[in-house]
Amino acid sequence: MADHKEPTPAEEAASRAKEAAEQAALPYKWQQDIKELSVTFTVPGNIKSRDLVISITQDKLSAGIKGQTPVIGEEVDGVKQNKLAQEIKVDDSTWTLATNPDGTKTVEILLAKRKQEWWPNVIQGTAAIDVTKIQPENSKLSDLDGETRGMVEKMMFDQRQKEQGLPTSDEQKKADILKKFQAQHPEMDFSKAKIQ
Repeated sequence: MADHKEPTPAEEAASRAKEAAEQAALPYKWQQDIKELSVTFTVPGNIKSRDLVISITQDKLSAGIKGQTPVIGEEVDGVKQNKLAQEIKVDDSTWTLATNPDGTKTVEILLAKRKQEWWPNVIQGTAAIDVTKIQPENSKLSDLDGETRGMVEKMMFDQRQKEQGLPTSDEQKKADILKKFQAQHPEMDFSKAKIQ
């Protein structure tokens, strides 16, 4: 296996600049948190909701103005580019059309993620972001579902234990089981027992 080399600050800055330029070139803007993703694009002020064609399915998204090339979901070499990076909950997803102060309008599409994870892009095959660099600002444990929250809390506990040279939750569980077994079988010699 090749050694993983940390990028230099200059390489890191170049990578961030390239990613920002790729994202700026998209015909829409998007942002996400762990539960949902928001896609926005601007349309002329005379556009009404009936002038829009927006299709949201579990794994596809198309959006644009009737009779024009779609902003999301256009065809490239005969293939429609509308497959989402991950599946969504259609019933919890929606879109709105709002008037801006400058007279234009903004279409906002809110997609409820099926899985609580970071997406590298909205549509597969489009410019991606490095999800390993995401640092959630206001992410709280209470925002996570029960199973994910339990997993994160366990990971945080284990990390603190390791930093203090103490056993992780799994190691502690094994030690407790061994202790209980020793108490139930005092006639056995456990002096050479190893916990694996």
